Amino acid sequence: MATWLNINTQDSSSPLMEQLIFFHDHAMMILFMITLIVTYIMLTLFFNKYINRFLLEGQTIELIWTIAPAVTLIFIALPSLRLLYLLDEINYPILSVKAIGHQWYWSYELSDFKTIEFDSYMIPPVEAKIHDFRLLDVDNRLPLPFKSQIRFLVSSTDVIHSWTIPSLGVKIDATPGRLNQTTFFMNRPGVYFGQCSEICGTNHSFMPIVIESISPKMFVNWVKAY
Repeated sequence: MATWLNINTQDSSSPLMEQLIFFHDHAMMILFMITLIVTYIMLTLFFNKYINRFLLEGQTIELIWTIAPAVTLIFIALPSLRLLYLLDEINYPILSVKAIGHQWYWSYELSDFKTIEFDSYMIPPVEAKIHDFRLLDVDNRLPLPFKSQIRFLVSSTDVIHSWTIPSLGVKIDATPGRLNQTTFFMNRPGVYFGQCSEICGTNHSFMPIVIESISPKMFVNWVKAY
């Protein structure tokens, strides 16, 4: 969705991303109120010609500016902790996918139904067709069913990469010798783009990620035909 100066986040395509956007707006509103109040007080002090003789003996104001930040932090911490636990929760996934980072491409493995393995390279601009997205599209997209809980296992064979899909609220490091996991749930069909978000080498910006969200029936047919 086009936004003013494109400073907004991408449209959410998962429940977790909706929660992340809500927390972002919640925290920004608190920061806006704090900035507005502090700016008003500072301007009042700068342009005030009078001096309060009790300015250095304000027990009440000292009590207020001690308690108010503590209450503000509580309003930020409670939804933050809730969201942190939601992001780490693994809720009975029906499908597991393994992504392996290489210099500089991704390979995927699906072994729940039958072993499916393929590599996903960025389409070079000189080979891109008119409907391909420049520097974002790949030769083999990853098809996954929407409205299904999916567990993602991520690792790497060389250096640290980062598997990231902003519209799904997913960002997980691919570390050599370690298997990290996350989960996500796609609300609707579509094509979702991402990129490696770790500076992994000279071609770091040329290993995009593309997920094609399709219906469960179409996904089963794709698995059978593979």
